[in-house]
Amino acid sequence: MLLKNIHIVDDSQDFTGDISIRDDLIAQVGVHLPAEENTVDFAGQDVTLLPAFTDLHVHFRDPGFTYKEDLLTGSRAALHGGYTAVNLMPNTQPVCSDMAIVHDVEQRLRHIGLVYGNQTLSMTKDLSGTDYRHLKTLTRGEIPFVTDDGKGVNDDAVMEAVFHICKEKDIVIMSHAEDSRYSQVDMRMAENSMTFRDLILCEKCNGRIHFCHVSTVEAIEAIAKARSKGVKVTCEVTPHHLFATGDEVNHYRVNPPFREQCDIDALIKAIQAGVVDAIATDHAPHTAEDKAKGAPGMTGLEIAFSLCYTKLVRNRHITLQKLVQLMATTPSAMMQLNKGKIKAGMQADFAIVNLDDPYIIDPDNFMSKGHNTPFAGREVYGRIAYTVFKGKIHSWE
Repeated sequence: MLLKNIHIVDDSQDFTGDISIRDDLIAQVGVHLPAEENTVDFAGQDVTLLPAFTDLHVHFRDPGFTYKEDLLTGSRAALHGGYTAVNLMPNTQPVCSDMAIVHDVEQRLRHIGLVYGNQTLSMTKDLSGTDYRHLKTLTRGEIPFVTDDGKGVNDDAVMEAVFHICKEKDIVIMSHAEDSRYSQVDMRMAENSMTFRDLILCEKCNGRIHFCHVSTVEAIEAIAKARSKGVKVTCEVTPHHLFATGDEVNHYRVNPPFREQCDIDALIKAIQAGVVDAIATDHAPHTAEDKAKGAPGMTGLEIAFSLCYTKLVRNRHITLQKLVQLMATTPSAMMQLNKGKIKAGMQADFAIVNLDDPYIIDPDNFMSKGHNTPFAGREVYGRIAYTVFKGKIHSWE
């Protein structure tokens, strides 16, 4: 296949040209490449080709909560949002606390064949916050991430022990920084106190940690300070924590909560300074009934690029190339995937987007089972027109 006469942008290049694809890989990138038997000519179409996105943080609710989402609908939602790789959280039912569940989920995702998926393992057994014996049975390099996402580990001794095991096994800890002792009183304190604690333990143990959905000025400043000292820490922020304050969405319930303008400003400043490694959605689909009962979270995969492009690029906080780095290049590298850049030898995974025409977010158009979003009716830019996974084009127009 040859994709011809299309605007191409990745983290290091921006030009109009051609991409040839063979055996699911990019064979050549250039200008005026020789015609192929199957040529798709984008001349006259106002679209831009980007590397397809990789999401470090999603909930597909499978097994156990498939009335909210399942692997098929989650894969379709990811693809519809320009994503071809996702990292699944373990707070399912049963909790993903053993490798049999990891292998089952990943095998079923491969069978569906719409996106690549990595299933994380829980840091403590059944998210108990106390039992970590299952980590000792892992072989080095068997799994890239462990996390108790949805809960923080309050016990300092348990967390320190987990750091030591993960260092030995070459595993990155993904921290949901929330000290539950403060959750009912002060969610800012809940995030900040556990962020500070985890940074101290990471430095003490010479481990590796990745902070999920950082949302406060205090937490991101602490991470920046730790990085300057050589602590092995990475972090992600979400599109929704960048896009709106709590007041702007009537304090729609997500966890961590929508914050204040000073927090948004600090997160954007950290993005500009290179402190933030990735933008991840924390895609959390729920039924309308569960949201009415207070379930925290929102669907994110299908509007993530639009929220970020509208907020960050159109407002000139960052370039489109920087956004590609945050949504594709770096998270793909963190998951050790052969994608995230437009160059020969990389997997032929692309998001082809219309950057100039505004559209209204309509949850009825979501492919996710979850329609829960505070952004219905918002005008945004950056509609995904096509997604290409392993050289196969999926059209959304």
